[in-house]
Amino acid sequence: MEIQEKYLPIGSVVLLKGGKKELMVMGYDIIPDGDAYDKNGKVDVSDKIFDYGGCVYPEGMVTSNQIFAFNHEQIEKVSFIGYQTESQENLSNLLKQTHKEVEKYQQQRKNEKQESEKED
Repeated sequence: MEIQEKYLPIGSVVLLKGGKKELMVMGYDIIPDGDAYDKNGKVDVSDKIFDYGGCVYPEGMVTSNQIFAFNHEQIEKVSFIGYQTESQENLSNLLKQTHKEVEKYQQQRKNEKQESEKED
């Protein structure tokens, strides 16, 4: 199935690039608050926001501390698209707009920091 633009509806099932198990989308804009790991071990995710939170499919959320945080560009394949409604579409559009604003703000802060470093 073709990969749609983000954000996929809750319940969508995806396979990540290099993944062996499918994940089901459970939420959006995940901010990890504990230890985080990738295939190479523990990683620093402080100040990071991930597009999606998911659980393994078909098992579901086996324990509450096993939520997989991932970004849209990491998706290799969409196996199933979740329930699509007008409310879900409105939320997706709101999330996209919010991300544009956040990226704009982050770029502005980066530019200000670079200017400040030049002055020193």
